Amino acid sequence: MTTTESRPRLPFQRPNVMDIAPLFEVLRREAAPVEVTTPAGDPAWLITRFEQARMIFGDPRFGRSHPAPEQASKISDAAVLSGPSGDFDREQEEHSRMRRLLVPAFSASRMRKLSDHVQELVDARIEEMTAEHDAHPDQPVDLHALLSLPLPVLVICELLGVPYEDRDYFHDLSTRLGRMDIGAGAEAASEELRAYMGRLADQKRADPQADVVSDLVKAQAEDPSFSEDEMTRLAAGLLFAGHETTMTRIDMGTVFLLSDLERRDRFAADPEGQAQATVEEVLRLTASGSLGLLRYAREDVEVEGVTIKRGDCVLLSTGAANRDPSVFTDPEEFDPARSPNIHLAFGHGVHFCIGASLARTELKIALSTLFRRFPTLRLAVAPDDLEIRPGSLAGGLVSLPVTW
Repeated sequence: MTTTESRPRLPFQRPNVMDIAPLFEVLRREAAPVEVTTPAGDPAWLITRFEQARMIFGDPRFGRSHPAPEQASKISDAAVLSGPSGDFDREQEEHSRMRRLLVPAFSASRMRKLSDHVQELVDARIEEMTAEHDAHPDQPVDLHALLSLPLPVLVICELLGVPYEDRDYFHDLSTRLGRMDIGAGAEAASEELRAYMGRLADQKRADPQADVVSDLVKAQAEDPSFSEDEMTRLAAGLLFAGHETTMTRIDMGTVFLLSDLERRDRFAADPEGQAQATVEEVLRLTASGSLGLLRYAREDVEVEGVTIKRGDCVLLSTGAANRDPSVFTDPEEFDPARSPNIHLAFGHGVHFCIGASLARTELKIALSTLFRRFPTLRLAVAPDDLEIRPGSLAGGLVSLPVTW
């Protein structure tokens, strides 16, 4: 690899919340994997092209573990996706076991049962928005605080079996463990969240319910090799992944629809009919965070004439790959009618996100209900004035002021 000083350093500066950094497009034209420096100051290969990213997602020669973890490139000080995880010799076996454990939790039948409850939760959040608007008609309503943030938190509470009254506590922990700018505070939050999940697991052992943590406790009892540490890390990871990314996408789906009032009106005229295709376009254009998804090469791999060596860090920029003009016509345009729309928002292959159907359900119900109830919804500030959460690995907005 080249020297640190000569490599572009992540995160790249972006012009606004709707666009990714222009440097991604410049680097994508180079075609081959590009050498960059992570926010932690370590070397990495950045993947910006669609076909390269899809290949690496599905290639078993890349994984999340590292042959010598102490020598691995680090991404940031966040407590998730910041460095290698798992046992290098057993990664594929561990991944297969994790999928087997979680498939029942995210099955089609459970998602169908959950969808009615998601609708109830969305309706309640909409009523809260209405009450806030009626109480202060001259002030904007913060859609982020009243819908985008609480909805995924409540849904993942339901799925995992987290008590409703703990929702603010674990959301605070989840936010802190995903911060890249608070040093040891992120790891401290991660440890506290795992300890919380351990206490919750003890409760489920005594009183199991129809939820994911109860499922994991049962699996642990049946398989002594499934350690307490593995179980609490998996549960805590689900808590983080299960609401941070969906929160961001509800916010950004709303922003994309409201940035063009003719587009808003077309969607509001038939929100249920257009919701599925619109959600796919929201997913394509809304990357979670600005760094990319982390992988390490398990052996030397050649990618378009470039040798990625064993142990090298690879960052898959789905945000850039999903705007690749060789795959998507007018890739920067938000086009809800785009078809086909074969984006990589949930990865590809064996690492395809197991919670994809849940995220799609939440997005479809949230956006369709929102615009059915508020067809004249509009932004209370210009899109350029919206602020991205500082230091957050998952990205997202600080607030989303709207009115109608």
